[in-house]
Amino acid sequence: MIDAILWFFTNLGLAFYNLVYAVINPATWLDWSNSESVLRFVYYGASQELFFVLLALFLILTIATGLSRRFGWGLVRGSEFVLNWTGRIAAWAGFLMVMQQIMIVFLQRIFRVSEISIGPFGTVFTKDLSWYSEELKLYNAIIVSLCVAWTFIQGGHVRVDLVYSAVGHRTKRIIDMVGSVVFMMPALILIWLYSWFFLWRSLITPATSASDQLDRLMLKARAMRWNVETIGFSPNGFNAYFLFKILILLFVATAFFQACVFFWRSWLELREGEMSAGRYMDYDITGDEDIALASRIN
Repeated sequence: MIDAILWFFTNLGLAFYNLVYAVINPATWLDWSNSESVLRFVYYGASQELFFVLLALFLILTIATGLSRRFGWGLVRGSEFVLNWTGRIAAWAGFLMVMQQIMIVFLQRIFRVSEISIGPFGTVFTKDLSWYSEELKLYNAIIVSLCVAWTFIQGGHVRVDLVYSAVGHRTKRIIDMVGSVVFMMPALILIWLYSWFFLWRSLITPATSASDQLDRLMLKARAMRWNVETIGFSPNGFNAYFLFKILILLFVATAFFQACVFFWRSWLELREGEMSAGRYMDYDITGDEDIALASRIN
């Protein structure tokens, strides 16, 4: 037990050193012309070192929020602004998806076109019509992955409410805080760990895994080659499915960020009382009073 406690606090203390070292030595992990730098990036992207760096930052910001409510509300408002506008911009992928589908139907059914060439800047990009048709799934994935945090802030997710609506303000805020730390964050960390190596196995060879230590990866660096997976479901279909794997990681990053922000907001609302519920919340203006009321209730 004592060894586990020492291990935890030792790694938590080293997190500050690791963060500073990574910032002042970016070439050791961002110089992707060097295979060793690439594999360091792969290793530290799902390592215990990264976990403790994120934990240390979360604890520092949480302590600062506890010491200064003004700082806490500024942190919450700024973070929610970023997450809201990330979702609002990503939501335009739905418009692009509809317009592209209309274009495909007209070109395929009316004009009998088999391929589309795009070259606004002199470089011509030509793909079969089936490629653009399968690409529509990418727009849908962008909406699903990047609009999660925005939808959460707006109260748009479906809830299964057993006790939440029947309890008081303080109990609700405690439930929110516990839910963020006990359910949201651990689940998202697990998804990140699996998705990280799922992505890199489609980008480089030899394959990497969570069991590989840094020394072993440095040995693999001699044989490392970029091998971006471009296999489609059909011969002329969409072949950039590694983008979906990147979107999984972006989903986890934005959702984890939202879990932290939700914890800080719930703590501030717990300390300041019921009148602070929903303070500084940037709700979308939909023009529908029923939808607006439902989002505020959630």
